[in-house]
Amino acid sequence: MGAPSTDKVRNVVLLGHGDAGKTSLAEAMLFMAGQTKRLGSVADGHSNLDYDSEEVRRKITLNLAIAPVMHKGVKINVIDTPGYADFIGDAVAGMEAAEMALFVVDAVAGPQVQTRKLWRLATDCGIAKSVFVNRMDKEHADFDAAMAALEAAFGHRVGAVQIPIGQEADFRGVIDVIRMKAYLHKGESEEIVDIPAEMSDAAEAARDKLCELVAEADDDLMEKYLEGERLTQSELETLLDKAIAKSIFIPVFVGSALTLQGVEDLMDDIVSFFPEPTAHGALATTDGGEISISTEGPVACHVFKTLSDPYVGRINFVKVVSGTLTPGAELVNSRTGKKERAAHVFKITGKETVDIDGAPAGDIAVLTKLSDTLTNDTLSADGDIAFAPLPVPEPLYPVALVAKTKADEDKLGTALKTIVEEDPALLMNRDEETRQTVVSAIGDAAIDVLLAHLRERFHVEAETEDLRIPYRETIRKSAQAQGRHKKQTGGSGQFADCWLRVEPNPGAGYEFIDEIVGGRISKPFIVAIDKGVQDTMATGAIAGYPVQDVKVAVYDGSMHSVDSNEMAFKTAARIGFRAAVEKADPVILEPIATLTIEVPDEHAGAVMGDISSLRGRILGMDAPEAGIQVIKAQAPYAEVVHYSPHLRSITSGTGTFTISIESYEQVPGDVQKRLVEEYQKEKAEGH
Repeated sequence: MGAPSTDKVRNVVLLGHGDAGKTSLAEAMLFMAGQTKRLGSVADGHSNLDYDSEEVRRKITLNLAIAPVMHKGVKINVIDTPGYADFIGDAVAGMEAAEMALFVVDAVAGPQVQTRKLWRLATDCGIAKSVFVNRMDKEHADFDAAMAALEAAFGHRVGAVQIPIGQEADFRGVIDVIRMKAYLHKGESEEIVDIPAEMSDAAEAARDKLCELVAEADDDLMEKYLEGERLTQSELETLLDKAIAKSIFIPVFVGSALTLQGVEDLMDDIVSFFPEPTAHGALATTDGGEISISTEGPVACHVFKTLSDPYVGRINFVKVVSGTLTPGAELVNSRTGKKERAAHVFKITGKETVDIDGAPAGDIAVLTKLSDTLTNDTLSADGDIAFAPLPVPEPLYPVALVAKTKADEDKLGTALKTIVEEDPALLMNRDEETRQTVVSAIGDAAIDVLLAHLRERFHVEAETEDLRIPYRETIRKSAQAQGRHKKQTGGSGQFADCWLRVEPNPGAGYEFIDEIVGGRISKPFIVAIDKGVQDTMATGAIAGYPVQDVKVAVYDGSMHSVDSNEMAFKTAARIGFRAAVEKADPVILEPIATLTIEVPDEHAGAVMGDISSLRGRILGMDAPEAGIQVIKAQAPYAEVVHYSPHLRSITSGTGTFTISIESYEQVPGDVQKRLVEEYQKEKAEGH
């Protein structure tokens, strides 16, 4: 069965830096709840949640996965997410479906780069936060140092609700600061004992901070606490869930997912104190409205994740926002307007689905075999609701993909479309100017995984090729030339003669002027000349790139009463235009990208120096908040087309940016020479 009711649901998304142990914690919770017979292991390749072949090979999480854990009559939907920047889209999807973020932090490394980035995103999403300090049994584990780092990174509202008994090899249990008891895990069971005498002072200090922060959730109790009275156990427990839901207090748990220490106590607190789905407030709709999570009213669901399985087909993960989703429900997709029948409703653990009799508002369920439902779609009784799309960061790492063989060419487009539809962090388009299929991702690792999925799921072999930069050509002075085409092959021949003048037309595009007098060239042939010039401009005059900002005048010429025709004049126009451009100081223009780069203070100097090395220039700087610099810069697009991994490298993953192409400028002489030579070589080779 699914969750018995909305108040018996807890949706918790696991977030944090890669390799902090998020998947191991989810596996531990499944095992402790008796829902798996053995503890799944990422390192050994038998994780229930990291089941994708690429996840097994790389030993990292690439996809969002659900671990529904039943504990003390409550269904905890544990949402495991990737911790690597290239796959942040699934982390955002997990936040969209959850009311609570549980950040998993390594006890040695503390809160790392991606943890801090995801923390900001969780704040933007408006969900409550908590922390699990993992791997206390690891060499050099230090809980006090980890707490100090958490407070430095995230503020004074971070407070321990568990503290460790021992650390490193001596780590043997945790003290529950809320209930003031010690929990010692032995084998598959947990023993509850009194707090060891040597730990009593540390436990009291942690409880004092806990009470001080939690008391802020109630004005009367805060006044009582400030007057020196201690909160009673009942008052503390009554206020704790409110303080957590309002982010007045950010609880910190501690333990080891691999040895199961602290995990059951964590699950107890999730059930007791983590917010119910109704605490999330409301979900925004595309029309600017909001819909609260409630079992009242007709059913409405938001699709926050889509997968394709070679055997099952498309799998849609849905958060039920209102009503109760039951098998056989007739729903309408607001995007397509089409009806979809939910023949079955499933809960899913990793990739294993189990039929359930329904899912109430606030719960997470899985639907399969829907005809045309994708991530970000809304399914509702009448189709009159559309929830706002996931706030996924814009994919800024574009690559061109080509099939390795002719046989794969026909399959590549369909396979790419399927994968891109699943993931809002991927975009695909066919660039007609460069004649390339371009896929944009968050970073290069996402492209590597995409290629692997094409190969394994669709049996399509593809590879990347250099992205063609959309250069332009123009001229810098006026020139004139004759275009003459004469061909005699017996019978009627072809004859056309025109004189063209070209001149720069900066910022005004293409302009064609008819200066013919005396009928030397008839009007239909003037039109053909105009068409011939435009055809030549589209394919380039010196290096194969479109010509822009040119004024062309036809001012003289001649025609033959029998042999002249439109095709002949189009050919003559091409000859004359190319000849005139060659005399008019032709230049190649490159697209100039405008970048807005946000980095911590300590990396600002390195970023500015790097921009200079990329033929760029700094336009200005701003400091919107303490410790952060926003750098506005411009650089040739060819130099920053793959800026995403570059910026990540020089800022240790802390930098973010946006990019747009707003202007064109003349390329340096050496670049123009190289581009012309490459074009001439391709022409000679018949490409």
